[in-house]
Amino acid sequence: MSNKVYPMNTGMIRLNKGVYITGGHGYDQEVEVPTNAFLVLADGKKVLVDTGMSETEKADWHHPGSYQPEGYRIDQRLAELGVKPEEIDAVIFTHLHWDHCANMKMFTNAEFWVHATELAFALDPHILYYKSYDSEKLGVEAPFKGVDFHTVDGEYQFSPSISMFPTPGHCPGHQSVSIETDGGTVVVAGDAVFADENMEPDPKRGLAFTPMGRFVNIFDLYDSMEKILARGDIVLTSHGTGVYDQKVWG
Repeated sequence: MSNKVYPMNTGMIRLNKGVYITGGHGYDQEVEVPTNAFLVLADGKKVLVDTGMSETEKADWHHPGSYQPEGYRIDQRLAELGVKPEEIDAVIFTHLHWDHCANMKMFTNAEFWVHATELAFALDPHILYYKSYDSEKLGVEAPFKGVDFHTVDGEYQFSPSISMFPTPGHCPGHQSVSIETDGGTVVVAGDAVFADENMEPDPKRGLAFTPMGRFVNIFDLYDSMEKILARGDIVLTSHGTGVYDQKVWG
């Protein structure tokens, strides 16, 4: 089994730590976090988990102070690994927030996979989430507009070594991706485990880990985090820096 997972930083988001990362404390801190996408080489396939964030102008509109440095766009990151966009067989989306699905239409030969609940919500979001999903009601166009998706409902075995499983809470149809490797089960958590600090205990609340602050359902989020941390020997987050402790996982 030579399955591998490569993390790729597609840009930096500036946000309030308490609101987004450590719900319950840290509200006095503004921080910058990476937006990570992942290349999975497994079962003879080249698969992306998420396509990362958009260019600086749009990123700054979503979160003032956010930016995409030169060379950080998803196709440029793939080029560093010797992979062209047209070589990607499939893109699995953890969810369809703006910073996870930019530039998806450059993957002309790829199948696009998402949870059915997430796609339905993304196409018709609640007013509180118009911006997260680039709603046309704000005069912008979502990256996923007009795209044909394969949808799943529940756990789905994509290939012998890759599976998707529902992890709602951060958004209604969030899912995570597990990859069996020689180094153990790698789980790409998406935003269900937002950053490294979410895997640390929260002693003030007597919790074994720290649920993030941005969610549609805190109970679902907590249960999803429990599921991910129990399932993964290695957990890779969408906005943490620990994913870069190694260039490749597996």
